[in-house]
Amino acid sequence: MSEEMKNNQIRIKKASGDLEVFDPQKLKASLKNAGAQEDAISEIVNDIEEWVYDGVSTHKLYSRAYSLLNRISKSGAMLYKLKKAIIELGPSGYPFERFIGEIFRHRGYEVEVGKIVQGASVSHEMDVLALRDNVQILAECKFSVKQGHSVSIQVPLYVNSRVQDIAEKWREDERYRDIQFEAWVVTNSRFSPDSIQYSNKKGIRLMGWDYPGEEALKRVIEKEKIYPITILSKLNKSEKRDLINASVVTCGQLLDEIDILAKIGVPISKRRQVQKELETLAEV
Repeated sequence: MSEEMKNNQIRIKKASGDLEVFDPQKLKASLKNAGAQEDAISEIVNDIEEWVYDGVSTHKLYSRAYSLLNRISKSGAMLYKLKKAIIELGPSGYPFERFIGEIFRHRGYEVEVGKIVQGASVSHEMDVLALRDNVQILAECKFSVKQGHSVSIQVPLYVNSRVQDIAEKWREDERYRDIQFEAWVVTNSRFSPDSIQYSNKKGIRLMGWDYPGEEALKRVIEKEKIYPITILSKLNKSEKRDLINASVVTCGQLLDEIDILAKIGVPISKRRQVQKELETLAEV
């Protein structure tokens, strides 16, 4: 039996519990997206094809690939664990909201996070408010620590009603007469098919881990180099948590405010290592 036929019979278990046929091309694509060179990709894929077995979890498969990549390319390995790094911003959703706020800020928006906003009927807490030119974004962030989770249609349904209520109130103010209001739902997971269908019909912008295309969260992070501090390997969990508590959630923020490492008690030798890691990541 050829290796290709053998691989086509091997199924891997996704985080949702579903089984799918192991596809080396998907593994190659994920490694390429992480910035791995062609020779490293070939070496890792060959190893995985020899090792993979029926029923293995995607977590085990990608953990092995990450370990192999880490031996070959430190910066590539950091990018490869991006999804896990986003999950490690939790367990609460507030750091994720701040992270999304930093993405909008990087794009030139004036940003507020976790603000109570008065609507025509009731007040609402909006996770992210982002204003640029004549566009006012009102975004709901749905953070999940569980891979395989999908945002249901109930979320865009209530986000749509909340944004309409806020827009009705704000248009009473002369300053907002010419403002275009946009409802967004942003998640580190996925969207159910009916939530996508409803949102497309109602003009709600969705940003999920791998949706929609080049504007998917993963793509945006990689293109704009806005990485969570949890992607860093030189800081331990306690140090990362101290930074998150100080509202430092991205590597760019940390590089700009590098002196904060001293304030949270990181030894000078480690501070140098962290700065080098940040600079390396900025150049990827």
